[in-house]
Amino acid sequence: MEEIANSFSKSRLGEFKEPPAPSPDADLPDYPPGRGKIAAYWGQHDGEDDLDQVCSSGNYRIVMLAFLASFGNFLDPVLNLANHCDPSNGGCKAYSSKIKACQAKGVQIILSIGGGASGGYLVSDADARDFAEKLWNSYLGGHSSDRPLGSAVLNGIDLDIEGGGIPDRYGVMVKSLRSLAHGSGKKKLVVTAAPQCPFPDLNLGTAIQIPGLFDYLFVQFYNNPCGYGGGGAENLLDSWKQWTTAIPTAKIFLGLPASPSAAGSGFLPPNVCKSSVLPEIKRSKNYGGVMFWSVYYDQQEQYSEAIRSSV
Repeated sequence: MEEIANSFSKSRLGEFKEPPAPSPDADLPDYPPGRGKIAAYWGQHDGEDDLDQVCSSGNYRIVMLAFLASFGNFLDPVLNLANHCDPSNGGCKAYSSKIKACQAKGVQIILSIGGGASGGYLVSDADARDFAEKLWNSYLGGHSSDRPLGSAVLNGIDLDIEGGGIPDRYGVMVKSLRSLAHGSGKKKLVVTAAPQCPFPDLNLGTAIQIPGLFDYLFVQFYNNPCGYGGGGAENLLDSWKQWTTAIPTAKIFLGLPASPSAAGSGFLPPNVCKSSVLPEIKRSKNYGGVMFWSVYYDQQEQYSEAIRSSV
């Protein structure tokens, strides 16, 4: 995931034991049991449909707002939704009603942190906890005079960390967020991540393996040798098995470029996805669905339309 518009180790953190809470799917009563979901990133392209149209399409159950690209070092994080809106003049607050409308349709709206061109990183554990508080107060269930997306309360956060920093600190940040959510008595906080398919992920390390910290993992099976190649899906399926076996407590998503131009390599044709890949990966108990980079490219290829009934 490249575009940014101009504009933990287990031994250290241990197993995170969150008090019983509803499933992340609890707010999706109309979603058929046993089916996967389609998730997609939105926000970095001028040509993509607006958020309310995206949610009304019926193609997606999870939409990640891309990106909160600037963060860390105790500074105020900065939202970047390209030319959709300008947070510096309060322009992104207009999305509050659109986010609420999406949620009313059963679509989870998640704020994605990082991105391929992000320079953000956490300089210390204290910085990680500070960042968690800023996220909670500005985008989630807390309170702040500065809420870039207005009064809308997002369903959770996504870590698309593609460089820099120390993996353990993201574990500290997520643990702090979960503690804030539990202390508030608010509904379930959804925490996701988008690791690269080589296991373990270089940037998030073993933090994503800690039971209870992450709900969904949108594994990027592209721009890597473990993505789909023209000769077949063997590498992809081997990598999938490694992820689903190593992290049984999180739902694993098949992360794909939605068109050939969306990534340097790894485009999986929809017909191959339906005939050869989905039947195999859906056997995994922790199969979650399919993730696309991005809504913009999906609109060009109509990939989600082609596979939706099979996910």
